[in-house]
Amino acid sequence: MLPSRPKAVLISLVASYLLSALLLFILTFVLYRLKLKESQIAPAVYALYVISCLVGGLLCGKALRSRRFFWGLLTGVLYFLALFAASILLRHGQIPELSRMMPVLACCAAGGTVGGILS
Repeated sequence: MLPSRPKAVLISLVASYLLSALLLFILTFVLYRLKLKESQIAPAVYALYVISCLVGGLLCGKALRSRRFFWGLLTGVLYFLALFAASILLRHGQIPELSRMMPVLACCAAGGTVGGILS
């Protein structure tokens, strides 16, 4: 029996965030050990977003088995929206610059979409 759509999306988002936490932990350890520059950190964080959303899209697409492209995209966009909301809360209501948020949205949406397609 297939899970309900909201349940499948929620499970895939939780899995994406758990994977993000694990990957962020690994990234901080690597950064600490290698003493990388800030310019080297940003690509790793973008890769982390893509990997996490890809896994979320895969899980959601496998669970729902239809319109996988759409469900993967939705998972990536919802992942981004949660990041965006957390960013606003941590900045005490200040909205981040659009030029910094659009690449993140593109990475999350692309990762989720590819995950949905590959599922």
